[in-house]
Amino acid sequence: MGSFPNPDPLRLAILLTDTPIPAISSRLGTFDTIFTTLLRTACETVDPSQPQHQNEPPQPLESQLTLTAHDVIHPEAVYPDPGTIDAVLITGSRYTAYDDDEWIVRLTEYTRGLLEGGRVKVIGVCFGHQIVARALGGVVGPSAGGWEVAVTEVEVSEEGRWVLRTGECLNIYQSHRDAVLSHPSALPFNPSVPIVRLGSTSSCHCQGMYAPGSLMTTQGHPEYTPFLMKTLLQTRHKLGVLPDAAFEDAMGRIKEKHDGLAVARAWLRFLRD
Repeated sequence: MGSFPNPDPLRLAILLTDTPIPAISSRLGTFDTIFTTLLRTACETVDPSQPQHQNEPPQPLESQLTLTAHDVIHPEAVYPDPGTIDAVLITGSRYTAYDDDEWIVRLTEYTRGLLEGGRVKVIGVCFGHQIVARALGGVVGPSAGGWEVAVTEVEVSEEGRWVLRTGECLNIYQSHRDAVLSHPSALPFNPSVPIVRLGSTSSCHCQGMYAPGSLMTTQGHPEYTPFLMKTLLQTRHKLGVLPDAAFEDAMGRIKEKHDGLAVARAWLRFLRD
């Protein structure tokens, strides 16, 4: 994969917007730990999409990134000073990105401030993807397709194939029933920077967004594992949140090929560029 041009690790702040249920956290840890595991694997294994670098030794996570975690749900939450970080990663959440709860509005405003500042890069996952869209003036709401769960094939856009270094399709865990219904075609405060859609599915038109040097988001969950997905599905089904048909269909797809590592490697390239 090669090392960062900057000898100092990039400072990535993980903005925690939820806490895993006990059945998940007892085995995998909190979401910052789960994302750290994914990023460590992406850093320390060879990227097959870059054959010219396959003879280079893997780069330890610590030489590439300095990670900090920040719980942003509570009213007294302290956000990282933009001057002390190079990027943020906004996690997924059980909450609704278009609600006007105080902490959600504050997170949206903070995200917009980072993007408008132009120096700190923003990565968003699921809820985080939707927060980024909202911060840019996009529309977020319930998905007409309802629940989208488990490993799902995403049709990757032409721009997405270049960003993700993948083919026409990519498989990724999904866990949402809200979606980005529309997003601006360029940064509203810098119209010269385009925002492209990374992919789509039959029930969710915007599966990710990308603006060079500014933002990269995904509706899916690169950080999920079969255990995590199975536990979430069983919990939601037991609570009556996930209908029988959707549950049974999803359970049949939890062990299918998952391209989360390819997305994480794309994040690393995005941060490095």
